[in-house]
Amino acid sequence: MRPIRAELSNKALLHNYALTKTKAVKSQVFAVVKANAYGHGLDWVARTLRDVDAFATLEIDSAIRLRTKGVTQPILMLEGFFGVDELAIFARHHLTPVVHNLEQIKAIADAELEAPLDVFLKFNTGMNRLGLQGGLSGFAVNTAATHRNIGAVTFMTHFATADGKQGIAVQLKSFEEIIKAAKPVFTQKRFTQSLANSAALLRYPETHRDWVRPGIMLYGSSPFDGKSADDFGLKPVMTLRSEIIATQTLAIGDTVGYGATYTAQKKMRIGIVACGYADGYPRHAPGNNIEGTPVLVSGAHTRTIGRVSMDMLAVDLTDIPHAHLGAPVTLWGEGLSADEVAKAAGTISYELFCGVTARVPMVEVE
Repeated sequence: MRPIRAELSNKALLHNYALTKTKAVKSQVFAVVKANAYGHGLDWVARTLRDVDAFATLEIDSAIRLRTKGVTQPILMLEGFFGVDELAIFARHHLTPVVHNLEQIKAIADAELEAPLDVFLKFNTGMNRLGLQGGLSGFAVNTAATHRNIGAVTFMTHFATADGKQGIAVQLKSFEEIIKAAKPVFTQKRFTQSLANSAALLRYPETHRDWVRPGIMLYGSSPFDGKSADDFGLKPVMTLRSEIIATQTLAIGDTVGYGATYTAQKKMRIGIVACGYADGYPRHAPGNNIEGTPVLVSGAHTRTIGRVSMDMLAVDLTDIPHAHLGAPVTLWGEGLSADEVAKAAGTISYELFCGVTARVPMVEVE
């Protein structure tokens, strides 16, 4: 069997979830499991986090799958519903839509539902993707406060720069103004609040409120450039492993791989790893004479050599004389942060995780 595999640690996932509860002690937690749980496998993550407060996704088939697997907790649909015909499905499966535009709130008000829908009203405070703003906000707030088709209400927003120098001050002020204006309208029911993604959860305790929405931190990566997962006590959930399947000895002037992007400057030994872009390893990861991408071989740090191909990549074994055929290789995960690999490849760990392809076996290690 081809040796590449993605090992999944339930201990690490449970540790990271427990850390979110420790950081936001007064908040309930939505475990974000969109995009097949950031590439980790929806079923496995849901089973491991079966005692989580709630789940958040955006694919309706994923939400229904969670229900059929016995999930009874709230399920937040992060992009809401995409057509009026989905409202009956939302009501039947007790799914909670994010309402981010006027058409959605009108559709709920006009629908014949078998049960009221809990809703999250999303406000655009500066991210400028999804969210109510201006006069639309007032209509949505009034409808949510009084209409029979709407049950529990949560006000939410999403921070654009919680991980950056700008911080959250401007957006938080805008959100607080919305909250202040809404309070007189909600005389018959209360509303809750949800602001914090992973970055805000770790950096800004004032954003924790009633619900937090951790995503990347659950899977053991840092949402911050320049701050490692270790800095926050996070543990990698996925470790992408493979083996050396061939070795080559290079003379000065020999080149490696498609395009001959690496030229040996000395006599050296390289190893060929059973991993390529068809497995999800980024093709653009550098392996030229100026820079390479970090890899672990037999526990020793080395780098990629040459261009990543569909099924293989090359690594430098010159200073790892004990590494031969079958030597273990860690592409990212335990011992080598996905954040470090992603930075070298000019991307983020989110993309690495989501990019692991279906031909890579997922193996639970505990």
